[in-house]
Amino acid sequence: MSGDAPRQAMGPKAWLLYAFATTILWGVWGAFTGLSAERGFPETLVYCVWSVTMIPPALFALACVDWRLDRDLRSVVYGAIIGLLGAGGQMVLFYAVTTGPAYLIFPVISLSPIVTIAMSYLLLGERTNIVGAAGILLALLALPLFDFSPQGLGEGEGLGWFLLSLIVMGCWGVQAFFMKLANHTMRAESIFFYMMVTGLLLAPVAWAMTDFSRPVNWGADGPYLAAGIQLLNAIGALTLVYAFRYGQAIVVSPLTNAGAPLMTAVISLVAIGTLPGRLKLVGLVLACIAALLLALAPEEGTKVDTKAKSTTF
Repeated sequence: MSGDAPRQAMGPKAWLLYAFATTILWGVWGAFTGLSAERGFPETLVYCVWSVTMIPPALFALACVDWRLDRDLRSVVYGAIIGLLGAGGQMVLFYAVTTGPAYLIFPVISLSPIVTIAMSYLLLGERTNIVGAAGILLALLALPLFDFSPQGLGEGEGLGWFLLSLIVMGCWGVQAFFMKLANHTMRAESIFFYMMVTGLLLAPVAWAMTDFSRPVNWGADGPYLAAGIQLLNAIGALTLVYAFRYGQAIVVSPLTNAGAPLMTAVISLVAIGTLPGRLKLVGLVLACIAALLLALAPEEGTKVDTKAKSTTF
């Protein structure tokens, strides 16, 4: 475990720069991530490719701190919890979308910041002012609108898919909380390294879940295209860890979760020419206002002192 406070190398709004970087990277990723499956490369194999793309940014981050990896028991446990919650939630999501309607599953999952905000407020003592609170509320209102569709609400009968959606929501919400908590006692680079390791460990599970009875596109627009797209996801995950390092979880989580779909919608509109529906347009407006309010909100302190070293790139 490290013993020095992290330095705000980029000023008091360093978290905002990293959060915006995550928003842009995940926004571009979101706009094109569906191409792989559309071209015959299954989502489960996309996960395997994603786990491999986590390696380059993890090694780069460790190189920035002279390969100093936190190896104490608490750091290993925190890293494993963060990685397993993220990757495990993805595994559950693979199954959920086969049992229920995706247009209802993803709006439920998008509310994961509620879990993060509640835990950070109660356990870390994070606070914000009325501007930040308004931004958080608008972001939470905007999130379900990006994927929700009122058509076919009678489909997907049963509660199985809903319970699975709640599990994924809980996993990713708790993961974000532990990402912030771990940043108090270990390097951000170590957090991401353990995220990479756990992601790789679960890759065989995703491989086993793949239906190889159907044709798989092993060409350039299969795994190689997926690698290029998923690398954006991996780098965005690294910048997210840094955003949690320097910013409050109650602000970072809703900003990135609302900002990324906003960026995806803008890219889809410009590059693909897809005009969003009315509900998504409302979500876009709310997300824009929320992002502005969260960016302008003054930073408040927390009850927990940070004690870990970190570097920035």
